[in-house]
Amino acid sequence: QVQVVESGGGLVQPGTSLRLSCVVSGSILSINSVGWYRQAPGKQRELVADIITSGSTSGSTNYAASVKGRFTISRDNADNTVYLQMNSLKPEDTAVYYCNAVAVSSSGRRWDYWGRGTQVTVSS
Repeated sequence: QVQVVESGGGLVQPGTSLRLSCVVSGSILSINSVGWYRQAPGKQRELVADIITSGSTSGSTNYAASVKGRFTISRDNADNTVYLQMNSLKPEDTAVYYCNAVAVSSSGRRWDYWGRGTQVTVSS
């Protein structure tokens, strides 16, 4: 099994920064990628950024257009932690942020492991 726990959310002013952390524990050798998603009230959950954590493309990252250039996803293998550094925050970044760890078997079967989310509120 895999456990995913997020932390680091809070209330911040526009233009400031915040760093979210996602600790992945358990059968982590099975994990292929880790991503950050967010869901604002009344909206669908959307991908913010993800990072490949195994295989030949390990370290590759992907960002939503709305956060590219402002957010950075990174990982610390020693601590099994994936970070989301969020700079120049805007009110529209307000949402619950979820961490998602993905495992894909050699046959293509996929398992998704989700954290409970952490609230980020950007307001003056």
